[in-house]
Amino acid sequence: MNWFGFWLCLATLFIIGLGFVWVIRGERYFGHLWWPYVMGAGVLCILGSLFISNNWASALLGAFGASLIWGSTELKEQAVRGEIGWYPFNAKKILPPFVEVIKKWKAPSLAKARCRAVPC
Repeated sequence: MNWFGFWLCLATLFIIGLGFVWVIRGERYFGHLWWPYVMGAGVLCILGSLFISNNWASALLGAFGASLIWGSTELKEQAVRGEIGWYPFNAKKILPPFVEVIKKWKAPSLAKARCRAVPC
């Protein structure tokens, strides 16, 4: 019996669950303007997983990278949730480097893609 898939699914579930926590906490303390750095870290994790020969390490690093990319798209939506009072709001956030440049970029969002696929 091969238990690799079973243990990998549990580990991936744990990584995804931690993604919910870090998005909520990360947005509260750092803000949504960190999304390009988070997305870049996710892309680097996924690219790094291509060069790891150990199946476990490669799969877990790839799952972690995918979770970071997903989380980077959720940071803006989490900021809105904090502003309307669903989650604690912190006005004194740590701003990222190049904040003025990042403010000009449109933050990615998966909600709009969902609305195009299914009427919201």
